Amino acid sequence: MNIVTLLPFIVLIGAMFLMTRSAKKKQQAAAQMRNEMQPGTGIRTIGGMYATVKEVHDDAVLLEVAPGVHAVYAKNAIGAVLADDEYNRIVHGTEDNLNEETPVVPDDASSLTESAEPVEPADASDDSRIDLGKKDAAAEAEDADDAKPKKTDGESDAK
Repeated sequence: MNIVTLLPFIVLIGAMFLMTRSAKKKQQAAAQMRNEMQPGTGIRTIGGMYATVKEVHDDAVLLEVAPGVHAVYAKNAIGAVLADDEYNRIVHGTEDNLNEETPVVPDDASSLTESAEPVEPADASDDSRIDLGKKDAAAEAEDADDAKPKKTDGESDAK
């Protein structure tokens, strides 16, 4: 056999070795992260739920998902162990490092429309009511209904 014939097989085996090696390192790092969990640590599950670790067992973890609500999860279901400040920022919405230089964006557009002096509408002095003509049509329909005798239970126009 020629070395040129074996070269593609050698390259393929080398690539497979490198890919499995990196995957194995990731698995070991995840296992180490899960083993270093302690009660009181904030975590995120692989499903995206944030919780606090209450108890750590061999293959399971007791999590507090809400005050007084506990759930048992497998250790493999823990996606990430979060730092305390990151957990509080995500779950409670607390920001410890707000800069004074960073502009605060308001929730509404009121700051875009506010001005130093209040602006009055051009027709502010005219308080008269605008008649759109709908009242007259509604009043005529009401008068027509009053002219007809009201039907009581059991009576109908069906023949």
